[in-house]
Amino acid sequence: MNGDRPGRTLIDPFGEPLTIDRLPPSNTVRWVVRRKVQVVCAIREGLISQRVACDRYGISDAELLSWEKLLNDDGPKALRVTSIQRYRQPATSTDEDAPSGSATASR
Repeated sequence: MNGDRPGRTLIDPFGEPLTIDRLPPSNTVRWVVRRKVQVVCAIREGLISQRVACDRYGISDAELLSWEKLLNDDGPKALRVTSIQRYRQPATSTDEDAPSGSATASR
């Protein structure tokens, strides 16, 4: 594993040392950008495997791959929940778009 090389210090994109002990706890529920980036970087650097990450954090391969793709394509900001929601959800009409006589407008 790359992370086991003596004298080599892994650094995450935020400039922090990246070690197993500094990864998010296995019971993480709130996935902020920094935690997602740490997990993706740990996999890239060989600190942990994708399988171990999925098992440890209870996330699917697809979710983890989506984090990696977003990070590669658009950087850490794309990993914000609001950004992910924007990428995944089709545009929907709002109540303002509903005709004035509709049930939505009368609520």
